[in-house]
Amino acid sequence: MIIQRKRGLQAVLVLAQGILITLVFVLCALAAFNFFTSAMWIQIVHYPIYVFVITAGLFFESFRRDQAGVELSPFEESFPRQLQLSLRQTLYAVGLLFAYLVVTKDETISRIFLALCVPMFYLTLLWSNRYLSRWLAAYLFHGARQGRVLLIGSPSRAETISGWLQGKRIFGIQTVGILHDSPDEKSNPAFPHLGPLSYAETVIREQNITQVILLELPGDDQTYRKLISEVESMGVRFLILNNLAEKLHHPVCYFDDDGYNFIGLRKEPLEDPLNRISKRALDVVIALPVVLFLLPPIAVIVWIIQRINSPGPLLLRQMRAGLLNNQFEILKFRTMHVHDPAITHQATRDDARIYSGGFTLRRFSIDELPQFWNVLQGQMSLVGPRPHLLQHNEQFARVISRFPIRMVVKPGITGLAQVRGFRGEARTAEAIGQRLRSDIEYLENWRLILDVVIIARTALQMVVPPKTAY
Repeated sequence: MIIQRKRGLQAVLVLAQGILITLVFVLCALAAFNFFTSAMWIQIVHYPIYVFVITAGLFFESFRRDQAGVELSPFEESFPRQLQLSLRQTLYAVGLLFAYLVVTKDETISRIFLALCVPMFYLTLLWSNRYLSRWLAAYLFHGARQGRVLLIGSPSRAETISGWLQGKRIFGIQTVGILHDSPDEKSNPAFPHLGPLSYAETVIREQNITQVILLELPGDDQTYRKLISEVESMGVRFLILNNLAEKLHHPVCYFDDDGYNFIGLRKEPLEDPLNRISKRALDVVIALPVVLFLLPPIAVIVWIIQRINSPGPLLLRQMRAGLLNNQFEILKFRTMHVHDPAITHQATRDDARIYSGGFTLRRFSIDELPQFWNVLQGQMSLVGPRPHLLQHNEQFARVISRFPIRMVVKPGITGLAQVRGFRGEARTAEAIGQRLRSDIEYLENWRLILDVVIIARTALQMVVPPKTAY
């Protein structure tokens, strides 16, 4: 019921905003055309199309906000977030208009009109998000449409959602009280204790309850099965607060497939073939020119540095753990002396194994450039979890058992952990955990724009290396 009220109120608000924007558009157009001769009024035939495009942009923003899970709502008390939402709506509406003008090569729109209407759009949307949303809610959810909620469960659990319940008052949701069988727990003053669980039927009838919220997943207990039956028989809605993530000590996600409901531990956007294709396209577009034009001259310079400081092979070839722990041979410019018996040890600051010129190559990440060839071969991506030596993977997995989960995506030359400064030697469980958390955050929240941002930040760090670069 609650989510339907929120979505419905948002739809009504956007519809009202579309009407308001149309009225503002007409007023701005009339004001702007007063600056022109009567002959210019011939162009007004284009303006109904303009207002249609602008309102379409407004509705498209609302749709995209829901689809992308953007956490901006006109029903929050936070004025800064309402400012952000109004700006987002204005950019979508005016942006779609500009796109239309470019595609159609329409040059008839008045610049004075644009200069006048854009700030007016923003102010109108801000006013409607700030005030109209509450007026609509008060009108739509009053009287018989008010919802009266009864909580059942531990008061400490109720405390965890007290802020959420407070925010739902705008949708006509009022929390009446709580039932629990925990004599040692004190109820929050906002949730009066109305008795033990056995009073449920009486309280529901006396308090005109319209919705019951069970504060945790019920066990296989006859008491709760009876409760659900009683609530349903009285025509009262029933909700259960899902605490599965707390029980598992891990976030969970839910999905349906062919009529079956599943619970997973994380979302994986890169399991979508279209996402993988777009990521691969970005890899090739950037890696190909680097391999063709940048890598050869830099290889010559590195070879000269090696001849002077530490003669030996130009490239270091090592087996690394890749996608789904499949092994591949990674390429790097060699920065250590040849035939070092401790080659599998993590590099440290002022490491004696690194020849003098190698410190510079490592600090500015020049030694990683041959991995663009690994990217073209499809063994790596530009962005992803860094591939470690097989011995290091085993070592890190002994410290943090979940460490191998990062290998469900293709390894990268750079990654979210690296641009956050988590690079260099990882000696403690905390250092390993920082990298793992960033890698998991990346695989759960991948977007193409995230890759672009990480690549840009990596390019900046190559110019101004962080302190952890060695």
